[in-house]
Amino acid sequence: MAPERQIRPVRPAAPSPQNEPGRQIRYRTIADELREEVASGRIPAGGMLPSESELVRRYGASRVTVRKALEVLRAEGLADARQGFGWYASGRPLQQSLGRLGTIEAQLAESGRRPERRVLDFAFVPAPARLAALLGCDEVLRVSRLNLADGVPFARVTVWVPAELGSGFSRDDVERTTFHDLLAVRLGGAVQTIGAGAATKADAEVLGVEPGSPVLRCERTTVDESGRPVIYAEHVFPAGRTEFVVELSAPPAASMAPSGLRLVE
Repeated sequence: MAPERQIRPVRPAAPSPQNEPGRQIRYRTIADELREEVASGRIPAGGMLPSESELVRRYGASRVTVRKALEVLRAEGLADARQGFGWYASGRPLQQSLGRLGTIEAQLAESGRRPERRVLDFAFVPAPARLAALLGCDEVLRVSRLNLADGVPFARVTVWVPAELGSGFSRDDVERTTFHDLLAVRLGGAVQTIGAGAATKADAEVLGVEPGSPVLRCERTTVDESGRPVIYAEHVFPAGRTEFVVELSAPPAASMAPSGLRLVE
């Protein structure tokens, strides 16, 4: 008589890491908490979300889990990412027209955004050699400020004007209104140059972006009616928060290249 065969109980297969209930709950928890921060305004439109590395440390989760949570927010239209820029709360970028001379504040007001400025530095200083030659003076008023739209920083701006034109200005004056309104001269026009760059540590700190992230760097020289340079300004814009719009006319036999295009050597 053959011996009776013993039947061993079959153990259920261990769940794969992708299907672990704890992992599923973890990415949803991360997505829920980030969604609440965006919805409440603690992370405003255009504001940076915590980096992936920071979220990994905060939640003790894997990078795969963190990215899955961020992709949930992207699918909902609440967040987006750019290479080298990081993750940020989705929002309508600021559009600035290059077709006419004007101020950032005026264009923001026209688009229904609330402009705000914070002066970071105000001083009368010797003019650097390049600006001494450009502005025709030995001393300048240098003002560094942070521009915000609806409470979100979108530009770090440094402005230089000849000391003789800015001698009567106070820190409160330049925080309250623009040099276009303060200067006792009629403005005739401006030349603006825009190029790509990377955020310095100092710029990243005030703009709320990662050091080395993409920025737009703009240099503008404004002249009076006689053609004399009276304002020189440098602007730094986080690349994900600003768009420059140019309207191009189409005269006969026009080139398809934007006017003013210059290759960097």
